[in-house]
Amino acid sequence: MKIGYIRVSTSEQNLDSQRDELLKIGCEKIFEDKISGSLSKADRPGLRAAIDFVRSGDVLIVWKLDRLGRSIADLINIANELNQKNASFKTLAGIEIDTSSAGGKLIFHIFAALAEFEKELTRERTIAGLKSARSRGRIGGRPTIITPEKIRMAKLLHSDPVNKPADIMKALGNVSKSLFYKMVNMEEVK
Repeated sequence: MKIGYIRVSTSEQNLDSQRDELLKIGCEKIFEDKISGSLSKADRPGLRAAIDFVRSGDVLIVWKLDRLGRSIADLINIANELNQKNASFKTLAGIEIDTSSAGGKLIFHIFAALAEFEKELTRERTIAGLKSARSRGRIGGRPTIITPEKIRMAKLLHSDPVNKPADIMKALGNVSKSLFYKMVNMEEVK
């Protein structure tokens, strides 16, 4: 039996394209998650259910390898668990992997290692970039929209009961409600 697993990282993303591809190749059952792939399979209920559902001779199919997981250890654990059930794993996009053969197993392990290597390189580059920016006096992340002037303005406008918080938030540049109340409750302005 062909069993599909689809995953996106956030609830705003759409699973339709992955589902369409799996249905096109004849998956009879499809499990899904809307959760980060960096979590372990225990934290992804759809993946856990798919692996539990797999029986001897079945094939677990995903659109791309990164839909299954991002760490080598997790990918290898999943492949081993499927292997113990006498089931295999297959990808559809990118480099096709089919662990029902020895060559497919080799390719799987190579690409799992490359996927984790790429993730670690990105992480290292991000850390190096933030460190370099900090040494030049810049701080990573979004620029702050809280300035001493805006804090003073928020406090002044908020102290007059005629002004509505919604109007003040809009005047300050459409700041969020939580940011507005953070600003008016700040102790001191530097």
